[in-house]
Amino acid sequence: MARASRRMGSADSLWLTMDRPTNLMVITSVVLLESRPDWDAVLDVLRTRLVEPHPVFRERSRHRRRPFGAHRWEEDPDFDLSHHVHRATLPGPVHGTADAALQAYVEEHLPRPFDRSRPLWEVHLVDGPGPGAALVFRIHHALADGIALTRVLLGLTEDADGVPGDLVGPPEAAGLAALPLTALPLGRAGEPNGGLLAAGLRLARAGIRSGRMQLRDKGARRVVVDAATTTAAVALRTGQVVGDVLLTSSPESAVGGVPGHRKRVLWTAPLPLTGLKQVGRLVGATLNDVLLSAVAGALHTYQRESGRSPVDLATMVPVDVRPPDEPLPRELGNRFALLFLRFPSADATPLGRLAVCKARMDWLKASPEASLTFALLSVIGRVPARLQRRFVDFFADKAIGVTTNVAGPREPRRLAGVPVTGVLGWVPGSGRHTVGFCIVTYDGAVRIGIMADDAEVPEPERLLTALEDEVALLVRIGAAGTDDDGRAGGAGPGGRGRRSPPPGGAAPVVGWRA
Repeated sequence: MARASRRMGSADSLWLTMDRPTNLMVITSVVLLESRPDWDAVLDVLRTRLVEPHPVFRERSRHRRRPFGAHRWEEDPDFDLSHHVHRATLPGPVHGTADAALQAYVEEHLPRPFDRSRPLWEVHLVDGPGPGAALVFRIHHALADGIALTRVLLGLTEDADGVPGDLVGPPEAAGLAALPLTALPLGRAGEPNGGLLAAGLRLARAGIRSGRMQLRDKGARRVVVDAATTTAAVALRTGQVVGDVLLTSSPESAVGGVPGHRKRVLWTAPLPLTGLKQVGRLVGATLNDVLLSAVAGALHTYQRESGRSPVDLATMVPVDVRPPDEPLPRELGNRFALLFLRFPSADATPLGRLAVCKARMDWLKASPEASLTFALLSVIGRVPARLQRRFVDFFADKAIGVTTNVAGPREPRRLAGVPVTGVLGWVPGSGRHTVGFCIVTYDGAVRIGIMADDAEVPEPERLLTALEDEVALLVRIGAAGTDDDGRAGGAGPGGRGRRSPPPGGAAPVVGWRA
């Protein structure tokens, strides 16, 4: 009897074929726990909230037989939860901290590929060292994108009343993590209607339709002007984005090069959010802007201390294309776009970096780049694997890695009855990616994680120290620039006005060109 199977989405197929020894397409997440949970309770949570609701965790991949044929998911006839859930106990820390022992455990498993005859995921319950524990998730990108998996995996948690829920916070808190693609019409299966060029043309048509809608309510002359202005603006931004994506290259730097097999992972202690929000108010920036500017500051310091002249470095930022109020489908899958954010890591001043980060993020939020890259990913997923690698490498090599930013709940959660003390998660790199960052806010604090290639970033501890120092500096700047009641100082009645950004941060910023 033939086993039940279903067609794999084009984007899912793309990530399935992108594995390579130096960069496996595996999403790695770590959920830190206050104490050791009951083993049976963990198994029950995984069975009832992960495996049973989402069939892809019980399915294995079946390769396409023809160059343009479709990959498929099929049921694993020998599926057993015990094949995918493991338990380990860490020895007490001899050198370094308890985090260092857990980081070494995660690093040990990063280069291990999955057995393709089984579903492409695994979970490790890691006890210790000390009274704490952690759940380490390794899930292939073909199953779902990182944003969806964050919702699924961290939805295993419960609130204080024992009610299961989604750990992801409101979209506006997540920066670009939940930016909707309102200008890109999607097909029935969530696939874009046409390729990259068609997506840009639809953006222009959207502007024209917007003007025509206003025609019924306003004078014809004003509407024609509005429609023409909107269409011209969309066309200009589309042209700028296409030019940037196609023509921009990653400069030589202290973190660039050819990645090796071994990766390192490190993360900060939980950092309070209050001081970071205060510095953001000085230039009207969001918390997301502040955190990204802290990463830019760390990259600036690392480059300088490595004896290299600091340069701006680009990173890829995933963007969720699902409506924020739409429940995840049972099949999960990949529905995301990628934006290129250029860290202002050449700038030597903290507030200058922050002002430029805000300007670049504001430009990205208003640009059609997400629509274009979403369409592009779908198109690449339909070509033969040999061409897929060339296309992916062409675009991936324009950045040093991927940076994710997830806003978690403001209140503490529990998993299998044990309090969650922190969350981290890294998506894989592609091509020549050598360093990626994950930023996760949870319960009034933020943790920032680093995944670095050991060959090209041999001292990631220096990068982590620079990151923690940059955050501390921003907090001090925020505290010095606010009144006793926490309001930003500056011009205006009662100190409510915002201070001007430093020289170099006030100029208009257009895409990567700034």
